[in-house]
Amino acid sequence: MTKATEFLRSHKMTADDIKMKEVVNAFLDEMAKGLAGKESSLLMLPTFIEADGEVKANEPVVAIDAGGTNFRAAKVYFDDNLKLVTENITKAKMPGVEKELTKAEFFDTFASYLAGYKNTSDKLGFCFSYAAEIFPNKDGKLIEWSKEVKAPDVVGEMIGEGLLNAMQTPEKQLVLMNDTVSTLLAGKAARAVKAYDTYIGFILGTGTNTSYIEANKNITKTDGLNMEGSQIINIESGAFTLAPRTDIDIAFDNTTENPGRYAFEKMFSGGYFGGLCTAALKTAAAEGVFANPEVFENLQELTSEEVNTYVHGIESAHNVLPGVFTSDSDKMLVAEIIDGLIERAAKLVAANLAAVILQTGKGKHHEKPVLMTIEGTTFYKLHNFQKLFEDYLQDFLSGDNQRYYEIVEVENSSLLGAAIAAIVN
Repeated sequence: MTKATEFLRSHKMTADDIKMKEVVNAFLDEMAKGLAGKESSLLMLPTFIEADGEVKANEPVVAIDAGGTNFRAAKVYFDDNLKLVTENITKAKMPGVEKELTKAEFFDTFASYLAGYKNTSDKLGFCFSYAAEIFPNKDGKLIEWSKEVKAPDVVGEMIGEGLLNAMQTPEKQLVLMNDTVSTLLAGKAARAVKAYDTYIGFILGTGTNTSYIEANKNITKTDGLNMEGSQIINIESGAFTLAPRTDIDIAFDNTTENPGRYAFEKMFSGGYFGGLCTAALKTAAAEGVFANPEVFENLQELTSEEVNTYVHGIESAHNVLPGVFTSDSDKMLVAEIIDGLIERAAKLVAANLAAVILQTGKGKHHEKPVLMTIEGTTFYKLHNFQKLFEDYLQDFLSGDNQRYYEIVEVENSSLLGAAIAAIVN
């Protein structure tokens, strides 16, 4: 056993310390409580968006994607062959990431980004990647920020109404949804030629979240629903609190913008994974794991991209970590610690999606699998992550839990899904 493995085991940070069945059952229990309106770390937010509407040809809408660190907008429509056409794309920084903004500054910044789209359409589809309570009119009230956005005055505000007022176009029709909802809709549209049993949208980029289709009869906290219908639920899975956290997870969490909130997300998402690895490496250095611990004394918080680059090629370590390793053993130990945390992350995400698949009750037959549309650079780019994730998921969804699923990635899924929602709702 290497020093890296001993270190991770001593802090219960290995994949073996994650008991899949226990995490899945805890996730399912929190989902049930959230749907019933009981206290739960999973908000289980109704979206009032159905997944069965028909896309109309040649109806332009303004599609907006605000999440993570970036903002995008575009004119979007479907041509006569129902192929997506995207025009006039605008890209900018997500307001509130670089500095704190007032409510007026926040909405005015959004409005300035959209100034060129005022005459494009009276319909806007807004993919808003933060926890919001959605209302039957499909606008939403911000519950809380995640991903280190700093605009506290916006919490509790109606996002669509605030944007349209700032644009001076309150008469326009806006559909607000989470990025996982957009992703789910995009995957359904992209794979329309095949029959699937149900659909899931999952994001693992700067943050993480999951959406799925739930029968209205199971959403007992919401009155007035058609009991024969269904709708997409935004789980806000990044806020799950019952995964086994360690002393290092908690210490790192305490350095973030909102300690204690979105604890699950902070264990593996791209906005936090580099910081978590930094905390682990500094702890390992303090505990004598490395031959040359002085390299880590003034270590600034690494980004997820930096730690990922490191494990892809440790020979370039001097370009990623400050100082130059004089010990080859230290180089390998750093890589082993990071890879160990990646494997733990893969198992946690597998537990998340296994729970959601089981909650749907679908995918029991090979000919009609569950379609999971998955987006996010962390999922696809993190070293060995996707393979480890699928190994854990396939292993769990076997035997008595046998379920069938497919994974698809859809280009521009957030914009595509936002456009679909604006057209069909």
